[in-house]
Amino acid sequence: MTRRTHTKRSPWPRALRRGLMENIATAIIAIGFLMLFQPFALSLYTYSFITMLAGTAMFIIVSKFPE
Repeated sequence: MTRRTHTKRSPWPRALRRGLMENIATAIIAIGFLMLFQPFALSLYTYSFITMLAGTAMFIIVSKFPE
């Protein structure tokens, strides 16, 4: 007698799972941090806070996604 284990399949696509999207959000936050502390371009400095804010908001939203 063989035992079958049924795995629960998530309706979310693989690209929208939490692990990958959290890594992307963390990378966006890191890019914003680097933009803030670079001494070369004023335009990068100008958009650094918006970039970090977008990454933080994305991380908060993505943390509610399924594994």
